[in-house]
Amino acid sequence: MSTVLKHATIYTGLEKIDDGFIRFNKQIEAVGPMSEFRPLPDDDIHFAAETIITPGFIDVHSHGGYGFDAMDGDADQINEMVTKMTRTEGITTYFCTTMTQSNENIDHAMKGVAKAAAVNPVIKGVHLEGPFISATFKGAQPEQYIKDPDVHLLEQWNKSANGLVKLITMAPEDKGADEFEAYCLAHGIVPSVGHSNAKRADLLNSKVSHGTHLYNAQREWKHREPGVTGHVMLEDNIYAELICDGFHIVPDMLRLAYEVKGPERIELVTDSMRSKGMPEGESELGGQKVYVKDKQARLADGTLAGSVLEYTDAFKNAMKFMGCGIEEAVQMSSVNQATEFGLDSKGTLEVGKDADLNLFDDNLNKLATYSYGREFSNSKD
Repeated sequence: MSTVLKHATIYTGLEKIDDGFIRFNKQIEAVGPMSEFRPLPDDDIHFAAETIITPGFIDVHSHGGYGFDAMDGDADQINEMVTKMTRTEGITTYFCTTMTQSNENIDHAMKGVAKAAAVNPVIKGVHLEGPFISATFKGAQPEQYIKDPDVHLLEQWNKSANGLVKLITMAPEDKGADEFEAYCLAHGIVPSVGHSNAKRADLLNSKVSHGTHLYNAQREWKHREPGVTGHVMLEDNIYAELICDGFHIVPDMLRLAYEVKGPERIELVTDSMRSKGMPEGESELGGQKVYVKDKQARLADGTLAGSVLEYTDAFKNAMKFMGCGIEEAVQMSSVNQATEFGLDSKGTLEVGKDADLNLFDDNLNKLATYSYGREFSNSKD
């Protein structure tokens, strides 16, 4: 039996269909305008008038939420965490993100993520954020574990993760970065500049094609030295992560990034930590105490420590802060991530692709999420 949603406004990631239908089981079987709809005997039909349908969200930078963190290395908890993100936030593809920590702790996390991914198909990758970063721009990363790029460590961790490492944040100015980047490219891992003190001159010969949380924890731009931020802005081939919570980046600077990079090279991320979805108070990130208040997570010294941003809010904030429409928000929340990371069955609502979709009302309040055709809502798994 296939599910059919009729008379919806559908944003496929390629076009907008004003009065459309979509038929799916685990994969999408048909999508188009109602004028092309023909019922089939096994259709389970639902009327979806005044409903907006988009592709499921793809978050490639998130440490945790709902009391859990990928660094805990507990497969059952990671699975529960990601399931809650699907149900609550509409995330249908997820990269578990690590912290700068001891070699043993990172390896433990890799093994836990691999076990969770074996039972939860939403987990499609690992984002290693450190430990190969700059102490100058460490942000909330523990300095005692920072080290120069090390191919052998990356190889070991990727093996522990069953080859799930897809993205790594690094400082390209560090010793050994050239060899490290070459290894990444040869093994399907995207090198990203972040937590870096690199000058633009350092980056012109780098192979990085991704910018971790633009503006944050990176050499800022100056009128005589563009730095990391300026380089990411200027290079058309680099995808830029944006945390649209209004705290990591003020709205005017979000709008500037949007105007310079365009929707085709921006990826919305949450950079969320375990306190997302939890009451305010004391929490933890990378072995450090974090204090959550007024939708902000900070270390004791005031440093922002990840976020408590939910992806549905990032999606709506993108439109609010950047002045874009739903089409562009879909581009930045689904299409670009699928394109960059070769997620061929994700990102757009097309025949043959996985049935990952979000349903919203006219005010963009999330109604339900389908992942591989399975329905998730606030009331049931």
